[in-house]
Amino acid sequence: MAADLTFYTNPQSRGRIARWMLEETGAAYDTVVLDYASTMKAEPYLSINPMGKVPAIVHNGKVVTEGAAICAYLADAFPEAGLAPTDAERADYYRWLFFAAGPIEHAVTNNFAKFVPTPEQGRMFGYGNYEQAVDVLEQAVKAHDYIAGDRFTAADVYVGSAIGWGTQFGTLPRRDAFKAYWDRLTAREAYNRANDIDNALAPAPA
Repeated sequence: MAADLTFYTNPQSRGRIARWMLEETGAAYDTVVLDYASTMKAEPYLSINPMGKVPAIVHNGKVVTEGAAICAYLADAFPEAGLAPTDAERADYYRWLFFAAGPIEHAVTNNFAKFVPTPEQGRMFGYGNYEQAVDVLEQAVKAHDYIAGDRFTAADVYVGSAIGWGTQFGTLPRRDAFKAYWDRLTAREAYNRANDIDNALAPAPA
């Protein structure tokens, strides 16, 4: 019987963030793997996400896109998994989840594209400049074992993915605090289970 939760992804995409989060929830879900050049850019998927991007989920008929939103949504939809913030964690949870999805995302992609804002332009950009954004992220990671405190939450899936990929592909510096944080996250069973699933779905190297 089909699950009431469907996951749209490609194993070589940010869909890995959502896959990890889904595995953390323990919820049953169906997976639809899309191809970048064809099914991702055509119907019926464009009716789900007109941007033609993954990941996306459909839960009880409702569509959620964007990695950070999917993490937050699933934490609330499956409270038994204990991934949503407590009252004490809520401020840091939302602060750093959206910091990673906003300023860090923009700082990293602009820096990769060799766009360096002038000081005047920096006042218009949410991240100011790349170096400042990275330093603030490092301070956040060093403050606690996890991004919202001493316990793993859904925010760690998104923030951790940003740091893990960034340090792997060189878009973030390989600082000791980033490595220690990422090492804690990659020891999780759900992370490794999700990684194994996506690795099996990825095309074999030529």
